[in-house]
Amino acid sequence: MSDRIRNVVIVGSGPAGYTAALYTARANLEPVVVEGFLWGGLLQQTTDVENFPGFPEGIMGPALMQNMRDQAQRFGAELISDLATEIVLSDEPGGIHEVHVGDEVYRTRTVILSMGAEHKKLGVPGEDELGGRGVSYCATCDAAFFREQPTLIVGGGDSAMEEAIFLAKFSSKVVVVNRRDEFRASKIMLQRAEETENLEFLTPYVVDEFAPGENGALAVAHLRNPSSGETQELPVKGAFIAIGHEPQSELVRDQVATDDEGYVIIEGRSSRTARPGVFAAGDLIDPSYRQAITAAGSGCSAALDAERYLRDTPLRDEEKDSVQTA
Repeated sequence: MSDRIRNVVIVGSGPAGYTAALYTARANLEPVVVEGFLWGGLLQQTTDVENFPGFPEGIMGPALMQNMRDQAQRFGAELISDLATEIVLSDEPGGIHEVHVGDEVYRTRTVILSMGAEHKKLGVPGEDELGGRGVSYCATCDAAFFREQPTLIVGGGDSAMEEAIFLAKFSSKVVVVNRRDEFRASKIMLQRAEETENLEFLTPYVVDEFAPGENGALAVAHLRNPSSGETQELPVKGAFIAIGHEPQSELVRDQVATDDEGYVIIEGRSSRTARPGVFAAGDLIDPSYRQAITAAGSGCSAALDAERYLRDTPLRDEEKDSVQTA
């Protein structure tokens, strides 16, 4: 363990993490970014991104993340392409937090948590193989690619209904597939979906497989009624999985407040958690929007909050004499 105490350690490397890195680096705080092996977050799994401001012709998801990464690195962010294995958070103002990366321990005055949230998957054949070629997890992001094409939504909650209604503005037909006859969605969201002309429901059915056509893109969803065993093939060009997300908060779930789903709880419109010097941003705190631009915005907020904390909160006396701060 080094005696050196860092100003900022950022855990996570999606739009929130790299934006926080950019802002803290430009503030000469020399941030360390523990970006993981598969840096870049969910946008690394995305093809065309057409709704991120500043790219009128669109940009590929991996290219956007490479740009963000390069920009943060240009201003001096230190990137660690490894996984955080343990996070130990102080509960004292001016205290020191620890981020463990294998055998290395990074001691830091502030931590920005931006580990994101992963899409819940069906785990059926063809789902991963056809990702970006018909199978998607965000209608808000990808609906425009399926103009006048038949599509389906898998899910029965409010998010699924919201995605289905949005998708119906573009698709020729949207089929909502739910494994139960009943829906978890609120009455008002279900009513809005039922009133959408080109939207229909298929229950109780589950997806057994997604199959490609001759061009290698999604062509057919193989469905099964779990009660009767009846099967059918549904020709579709797009399939949107809307069965929820899993916030990646395991490393801190017993140290910061989280909601019932595991999203980290922050104070008001800030990025502050209940732990002094610990901030959170991006999809880790956001069960509602989950967009690259909102994640980037919250990463900016976390960086500014961390900078103000460092300015206003001195190091605890017992830490001052024996360490070098950087």
